[in-house]
Amino acid sequence: MTPHAPHAPYADPAAGAAVKAADRAHVFHSWSAQGLIDPLAVAGAEGSYFWDYDGNRYLDFTSGLVYTNIGYQHPTVIAAIQEQAGKLATFAPAFAVESRSEAARLIAERTPGDLDKIFFTNGGAEAVENAIRMARLHTGRPKVLSAYRSYHGATSTAINLTGDPRRWPSDNGSAGVVRFWAPFLYRSPFYAQTEAEECARALQHLEDTLAFEGPATVAAIILETIPGTAGIMTPPPGYLAGVREICDRYGIVFVLDEVMAGFGRTGAWFAADHFDVVPDLLTFAKGVNSGYVPLGGVAISAEIAATFETRPYPGGLTYSGHPLACAAAVATIGVMEDEKVVEHAARIGETVLGPGLRELAERHPSVGEVRGLGAFWALDLVRDRETREPLVPYNASGEANAPMAAFGAAAKKQGLWPFINMNRTHAVPACNVSEAEAKEGLAALDVALSVADTYTVQGA
Repeated sequence: MTPHAPHAPYADPAAGAAVKAADRAHVFHSWSAQGLIDPLAVAGAEGSYFWDYDGNRYLDFTSGLVYTNIGYQHPTVIAAIQEQAGKLATFAPAFAVESRSEAARLIAERTPGDLDKIFFTNGGAEAVENAIRMARLHTGRPKVLSAYRSYHGATSTAINLTGDPRRWPSDNGSAGVVRFWAPFLYRSPFYAQTEAEECARALQHLEDTLAFEGPATVAAIILETIPGTAGIMTPPPGYLAGVREICDRYGIVFVLDEVMAGFGRTGAWFAADHFDVVPDLLTFAKGVNSGYVPLGGVAISAEIAATFETRPYPGGLTYSGHPLACAAAVATIGVMEDEKVVEHAARIGETVLGPGLRELAERHPSVGEVRGLGAFWALDLVRDRETREPLVPYNASGEANAPMAAFGAAAKKQGLWPFINMNRTHAVPACNVSEAEAKEGLAALDVALSVADTYTVQGA
């Protein structure tokens, strides 16, 4: 692979100040107390880097929000968007449009099993929203089971399905959602000692939950194939296959959320490919076109698609399958094929990121566990390796979150923009990150983790 060399950052502080002033005056930011944030004014981005108006360049270990799978400003995708804009910039979703049809065909070719029908949305939350609607209509049942450690989006149903604390202010308790514990051996809710024990006990817990809820009332079980924001916990061997068997036995729709894990992120087209499992519905977004134009969707099995063959599906979006977004998806998938991005993500995970992060863990007492594959990794940071006490409390803020804030500041000082959530930092660079860039990120993490170490029992 030949990564695109980033432009040299340029300094224009006055322009940056104007951008910041307009933002602070008029932009209402998500997930934020508006008066307590200080967003960085970004001047440009290319490949694995972005830079500000003061001339500071950052290696982006967040891939935006884990979506720039082919990096920023890939010239092939930019050209495809420009060409589509010149030909047909937009058109209503009820018509057959070349870029929409071709994007659907290319996605269906890569999804597992018979997921050959594609319903397009504007993003991942809407994909989840519509997948659950399809499942409820297909089964005629009201309930949906989702895991506590999960994130599925911020629309009304998706946020109620979500397991993390962002759900709490919108948790109206009327969405028919029942939560369960998915497997996570490092912080096992089942007192398991091995992956086999964790798998068996997690499946039994799911069976027990279903028994008390009434399987005939459950429309769907939704899982992130590999949970993303919640901590990149790869399920133990046999777990997803076990959930598939449970769903088949009770006539429950199995939904896999691949919004973050899909399109090469794990070193496979879809994370489900690692586990040889085929869901009934699969949601996607983010990496489908590297986030260049908003796009998401649901890949639908033949059985569920047949439900709506003569019965109208009661859902739709003005911008479903937007021609610019679909042209970007066609070009992105082409780039991923031509440049072997999926294979590269697998290789960089096996040879650079995985070994490098594990080597950091050996030297830094703040690292409790390293998890991941491909370009999808997490470091679980702890105060005490023996007790596994997290470096900061669950959902910490303010002074309680000081250790993670100090870690983040140290990373940025080293020119690395980190992905931080609670007591974890995730290493989620572009899937085509070069070996040199990956090692640059590891070196910056090495320095930042030394700061985190000072908050541990060993470093105090």
